[in-house]
Amino acid sequence: MTDIILHDIDPLLLDRIKRVASQSGWGMQESLMHLLEHGLFACEAELAARFTDSDAMALQSAIAALEGIPSDPGYALIGRVERPKDVQTPTLDQQGPTDIDRDLLDFIRKP
Repeated sequence: MTDIILHDIDPLLLDRIKRVASQSGWGMQESLMHLLEHGLFACEAELAARFTDSDAMALQSAIAALEGIPSDPGYALIGRVERPKDVQTPTLDQQGPTDIDRDLLDFIRKP
């Protein structure tokens, strides 16, 4: 394995690397290899999760097309359920405020 040499490293960063090495029971070289590998995987995953411009435009077009589907009793209602008329969503006034609700309301009402 090639030795890793870091020049002019920030002291805070060096302390963090030493802390990882100490807590993991690794030497500095082994710690640096693990940190480089995991950091590289994280960066690659972040880059892979991004859309290219053409992908983003295609997605925007697809969303716009879906938003333009008119409501009908068939496919446009898939995943949409109307609330029955006899069912009401309780409000804070109907169910009575809890202690947390009271604290939150007091906080919101403060000038």
